[in-house]
Amino acid sequence: MGVSGVSSAGPGDPFDIASTAVAVIDAEGLIVQWSRGAEELVGHPARDVLRRPVGSLLVHGDPAAVPEFLRGIDRVWAGVITVRHRSGAAVRLAVRVCRLSGASGGGDWLVLGCDAIRRRRREMYEAVARALLEQSPLGVAVLDTQLRYRWVNRALAGMDDTVAEAAGVPYTGEGAGSAGPAVAEGGARDESTLRALVATARESAVVTRQARQVLLSGKCQVTLEHAPARHAAPDAGGQGRSRLRSFFPLRDGAGRTLGICYAALDLTGQDPARERLALLNAATDHIGTTLDLDRTVQELAEALVPQVADFVAIDLLDAVRATKVPAAEGPYDAETLRRAVHRSIKEDQPEVIVRVGEPTRYPDLSPQRRCLATGKPLREIVGTWTPWLAHDAQRWEKMFRLGVHTHLVVPLRARGTTMGVVTLLRWKNPDPFDEDDLLLVEDLVGRAAMCVDNARRFAREHQAALTLQTSLLPLALPEHSAVEVAYRYLPADAESGVGGDWFDVIPLSGARVALVVGDVVGHGLHAAASMGRLRAAVQTLADLDLPPDELLARVDDLVVRLSDEAEAAAKEPTVIGATCVYAVYDPIARKIVVARAGHPSPAIAHLTEPVEFPDIPAGPPLGLGGLPFESAEVAVEEGSVIALYTDGLIEASDRDVDVGMERLCFTLAHPDRPLEEICDIMVRTLLPDRPRDDVAFLIARTHVLSSDRVATWEVPTDPSAVRVARENVTEQLSRWGLDEMVFTTELIVSELLTNAIRHACGPIGLRLIHERALICEVSDASNTSPHMRRALGTDEGGRGLFLVAQVAQRWGTRYTSSGKTIWAEQQPPGSPPRQARC
Repeated sequence: MGVSGVSSAGPGDPFDIASTAVAVIDAEGLIVQWSRGAEELVGHPARDVLRRPVGSLLVHGDPAAVPEFLRGIDRVWAGVITVRHRSGAAVRLAVRVCRLSGASGGGDWLVLGCDAIRRRRREMYEAVARALLEQSPLGVAVLDTQLRYRWVNRALAGMDDTVAEAAGVPYTGEGAGSAGPAVAEGGARDESTLRALVATARESAVVTRQARQVLLSGKCQVTLEHAPARHAAPDAGGQGRSRLRSFFPLRDGAGRTLGICYAALDLTGQDPARERLALLNAATDHIGTTLDLDRTVQELAEALVPQVADFVAIDLLDAVRATKVPAAEGPYDAETLRRAVHRSIKEDQPEVIVRVGEPTRYPDLSPQRRCLATGKPLREIVGTWTPWLAHDAQRWEKMFRLGVHTHLVVPLRARGTTMGVVTLLRWKNPDPFDEDDLLLVEDLVGRAAMCVDNARRFAREHQAALTLQTSLLPLALPEHSAVEVAYRYLPADAESGVGGDWFDVIPLSGARVALVVGDVVGHGLHAAASMGRLRAAVQTLADLDLPPDELLARVDDLVVRLSDEAEAAAKEPTVIGATCVYAVYDPIARKIVVARAGHPSPAIAHLTEPVEFPDIPAGPPLGLGGLPFESAEVAVEEGSVIALYTDGLIEASDRDVDVGMERLCFTLAHPDRPLEEICDIMVRTLLPDRPRDDVAFLIARTHVLSSDRVATWEVPTDPSAVRVARENVTEQLSRWGLDEMVFTTELIVSELLTNAIRHACGPIGLRLIHERALICEVSDASNTSPHMRRALGTDEGGRGLFLVAQVAQRWGTRYTSSGKTIWAEQQPPGSPPRQARC
C-alpha cells in the first residue's frame, strides 16, 4: 500500500499492521523479513533486500553504524528516518523499532514504518479530536443500541445535569486514552457509573426519543431545544437552557450500527429575553410547591440567587406568622418585621446581619421601611454617600466591604395586603439592576406573594380544623379500674389532621366501662363535624345506661335525621352514614357485651388461646333506618386485650380484609406486651406510610374486680329490713377500712331501699362495690324510674333522692331485663377525684 492522504472518514492508524511496512533485522543488521507493505512503501521487493544490511537503504548516515545503534536500543525507539526509494527518490518514514528476543547486545529487531506525512496527519487528527472532546464546549456522548450511555466527555457531563447526576464524580481524564472520555467501560467505579447512566438515559425523554429515531432511520438528526432547567433551583442548572443537539449513527467497517453519537452545544445566555422568560417559567414551577410558608419563601430565595442577585433577604410581618390578616396600610413597627430567609452566593454569608427569626430593625429612611409604607418597589445605587446608611453603620460597613453597587427592594404584596419585603443586592454581578430586572423580580415576588398568602390562609384554616378536631376527640382518656387503654388516631388527610373516625372510653355505673370506635363516611372537616355530633350522641345515650343494641338503634335514628337535614339544606342527595362498634365490659361478671353497626368485629387476644374474632351479629350501618341491632356476650379473662378498630386498619395495605385480619392477629399475639408497644407494632405492620383511609383503633387490657371487693344482699320487702341492711353495710365498710363513709352510705342505703320497698316490688337486691369509688346499688323488679323533685314544706316525704344527690358524687338509674337498678357513687376520703369522662 502506498502513501495515502486523509480520507473523508478521517485518517486510519498509520501503524496498522495490515498496511504498514514491516521488517525484521537480525543482530548483524541484516534484513531477514520484508513485508508486502514495506515493498509498496519503499519500492524494493523482498528478493532485493533480504540478507542485505539495512543501512544500505538509508540516505544519510554510516550504514556500518546501524548494528551498533540497534544494540543500544533498550526496548523501543521511535523516530523519523529518510530511506532511498527504488526509484531513487528520498522517502521520509516514521518508524518504530522494538527488540524481539535475546539478551542485551543480541537478538532481532522488529521495525514498523509508515509515511511520515501520513503519520503527521494522524497526530493532527488525534489532537483535534482530543481538543474537541476535552477542551471545547461541545458535549459528546456515545449510546449503545440499547440507548445506554457508554461514553461521555467532560463538557456534556457539566452541561447536562442528568448526565452529571448519573456520573456522580467530576471528569478527571486520567487513563482515558487518547480521546479522554469522562466515562469509559471497565473498572468498579465505571460499572456503578454506567448503571446510573442507564437510568438517566431512560429518564431523559428527549435524548431517548431522538436517539431511537436515528437508530431506526440511520440518518443524522439535528434539533434546537429551548427549555427550562431540569430543576428551577440554582443548584441544578440555573435559569434555563437553549441547546443544539445532534444525533448520528456510529458504524464499523462492515457498516453495522454500533450505537449513536450524541453531541450537544449549549447556547444559553445568547438571548437575554428568552432567558428571562425561561427563568420566570422555571421559577413558577418551583415556587409554591407546598402550602408550607417557610418552604415557599425558601423557594423564592432559591429562584432569585444566583440567577438574579448575589444576595436576597425575605422579611415577613409578624401578623403573617400569626396567621392573622396584616393591616392593609402601615405604619409598621420595626419589631413586627422579622427575617424569614436569606440566601447568598457566598457559603459563609458574610453579608448577613440579621439572623433568621430575628427582628430586622431597619432605619426609618431605609428602602425597606419606605417600601412597606408605600407598597412600591425601590431601586437605588449604593455609593459613597447613601443617606439612610448613615444611621446604620453596621450595614454600611458590610455593603462597602463586599462592594455592593445596587440595592433593590420589592414589597411582598398579595390581594391588596403587604406581608413583607424582599431585598436584593449585587456585587459580583457587575451590571446594576435595570428596569428589566425590576419587572422580572416584581413578577417573581408577586407570584410568590400569592403563594405566601395561600400558605398563611391554609395555616389559619388548618389551625381551625385542628382546634375543631381537638375539641371533638378525647383530650385524655379517663383512668378506670376495669381497663388499661391505649389508642392511635391517623387521619388520611395528614395535612389537615382531621377525619371522620373516633374512639371513646366512657365510665358507666357498676364499675363497668364502655369502649367505642366509630367511622363516619368521608374525610376532612365535614366528616369531623359529623363525627363530633355522633360522639356527643353516644356519650349522652351511654349516660342513660342503655344496652349496646338499643343505644345503636337510637344513634341510627339520629343519623337518619341528620342525613335528611343535610339533603334538605343542600337541595340534592347527601349521604351521611357511619359505622360503630359499642362494647360494655363488666369487671365483676368478667364479660363484655358488644353490638356493632356495619363495623368490623372486635379482636380479643386471650392469654392462653389464639386471637379471637367473636361472632357478633353484624347490624346495618348507621343511617339506613328501620333495621334492628343485636348484641352478644363474650366471656373475657383478666389480662386479655380487646382491640376495637376502623376498617381502614385492616384494609390499608392491599384492600384484602383477610390479609389485614391475619396481620392483626400477628400484632396481638403477645397480649402481655405494653399496650403502647402493641399500638406501635400495629401501625408498623398494618399501615403504609400514607394510609388511604382514616384509621383509629383502641386497645384495652381487662382487669377484674375480685369477690372481696363486692358485697351483695337480698332484702325482704319489709320496712324493718332497712335497719338490717344498714348494719350489714356498716360491717362491710369497716372490713374495707371505710369507717369515715358509714354515715353517708347508711343514708343512701336507707333512702334507696325505702323507695324500693314502698314504690316497687321484689325481689330487691343491695350491692356494694369498692373500686376507685364506693358504689351502692339497689335493684328491684319495677320499671318505674324515680325522679328527684322539690318537696313542699308541708310534705312528709319526697326528699330522699334530693339527699342522695347531695351526698353522692354521681347517681342514676339503669334498666335491666328483670327491672331496674338505682346506683350512687361516693369518692373515698383521700383518694384523687374521679376524672370526668370524655
